Amino acid sequence: MGDTNTGKALSFAKEKFFTDEAGARADVPKVLVWVTDGFSTDDISQPMQLLKDMGVTVFIISTGRGNYLELSAAASQPPEKHLYFVDVDDLPIITKELRDAIIDVIRAKRLRAVEITSSSFRLTWPRLLSSDTGYYVLEYAPADDPRRKLVKQVSGDHTSLFLSDLLPDTTYEVVLIPESNEHYIPPQTTRVTTLEEEISPTRVVISESKPHSFRVSWAPTPDSVRSYQVLYGPLPGNSAKLLEVDGAHNSTVVENLAPNTTYLVTVAAIYKSGKEKALSAKACTQEESSKVRHLRFEDLGPNTLKASWDSADGPVLGYRVRCRRQTGPSSLLSVSPQIHSVLLTDLASGTANKVCVKPVYRNQPGKGLCRMVHMQHGFMYKADRTPLELIFQVMHSVSSVGRKKILALSSGLDLEQTGQNSVLSECICWRCTGVKPVQTMRH
Repeated sequence: MGDTNTGKALSFAKEKFFTDEAGARADVPKVLVWVTDGFSTDDISQPMQLLKDMGVTVFIISTGRGNYLELSAAASQPPEKHLYFVDVDDLPIITKELRDAIIDVIRAKRLRAVEITSSSFRLTWPRLLSSDTGYYVLEYAPADDPRRKLVKQVSGDHTSLFLSDLLPDTTYEVVLIPESNEHYIPPQTTRVTTLEEEISPTRVVISESKPHSFRVSWAPTPDSVRSYQVLYGPLPGNSAKLLEVDGAHNSTVVENLAPNTTYLVTVAAIYKSGKEKALSAKACTQEESSKVRHLRFEDLGPNTLKASWDSADGPVLGYRVRCRRQTGPSSLLSVSPQIHSVLLTDLASGTANKVCVKPVYRNQPGKGLCRMVHMQHGFMYKADRTPLELIFQVMHSVSSVGRKKILALSSGLDLEQTGQNSVLSECICWRCTGVKPVQTMRH
């Protein structure tokens, strides 16, 4: 029980409990019950398969949010009889069902089939021979077509055999013939019906959408599927591209897509029988922003401020920063794509200055982000700030005495006057002797 090094724990159980060296008897049914929260820090598929190859019946009880596909593959087949999902507090609910299932396994003393799917099943039988006393001949064929009989020879020390590439929803007649060199052992027979062919895909999910890629996932992934074909093309349009995916996988990432585009995605299952089943879904790539975000300013002195911005999306070659001063010449700075801030100087007191930052691309125009910055005698502010934001900025910069005065002044502001189409900016200055409002401006 637990989620740490489960693969190693399974290997330990195999060596310590289920081998001849550990004292395990070949003619005794073997059962493993794994209680887990559904996660493991190492691989469980290989050690679990080795256990099942030895004839061990594996029951799994998941108390967490484990991966259903991984757990259903690890448990003995079919998963409906060997895999349980239950909360820790509700374990008593499944106690009787699990106990009865284990008893059924232990009581089996003859040839029987387990792990039945639409295209396979595993045969198990008690030890009747050894490698020194003989071998087994296994014959199996569809009950309604005996001419399609297949024959396999199995070593005398084996007690199980996995049969695959079977027809779905078909009853098979199976005969196990022990060929002993010591005495006659009668054959054992059984009838096994494979499950109906599981239809795939029944669900297609689009996730991890980005400007140039998205992930396509589908379910279920039955053993009867040889491979999947993922066809995708933009809408509207007649062009499509194809991805081939192995039948054991249930997702793939589609790349090299156009941003802000709708695609038609079709997932087609190619069955081993030659049949095909397809399901389609629409997917949208995200818009690739060609605009910088969150242009910010930091006051570094009477006539200097620092402009900073967040990077733009896509393959940016650099940024151009233009400052249009109310008094004095405009300036244009070009910086590398790794630089996200510049210093702007010679900003005269009492002036309004427009600062714009535009990303530069090779194959598309960048969109500039602009802000108006007003320089006052002791304070820099942006023209598109609300009165409340301005009050908070000033309060952050002055003493506790000054904050009290600002609060007293702000109590007279009519903050409701700020609407969607007008922005009220309060210009607040301070002096060494106190704080008072200088002017109110509407932009």
